[in-house]
Amino acid sequence: MKRYDLRALKDNFYNRMLELLKDDIKDGENAIFIFEIGDFTPIQKSADLLYENGYTLMNSIKFNEVDWTIVVKKVQPEKKEILEEKEENL
Repeated sequence: MKRYDLRALKDNFYNRMLELLKDDIKDGENAIFIFEIGDFTPIQKSADLLYENGYTLMNSIKFNEVDWTIVVKKVQPEKKEILEEKEENL
């Protein structure tokens, strides 16, 4: 498990996070990233970005008043299933 402090990058940490996962983390290994919350947009954006790039978000925690921590595992995430509701005729 490796820890990366991306707070200095402010809201521009996404590419660096993906680069570290690709090049510095072994398959099956965990990484911890800390970044600034800002307006809370980076939290959902990072979760979506990780899923789209084939990484599993294990945990997402508020670290303190201005920082957020996520734990990522370098394994394919489970596929999201979209359930469609069927209308029943009575």
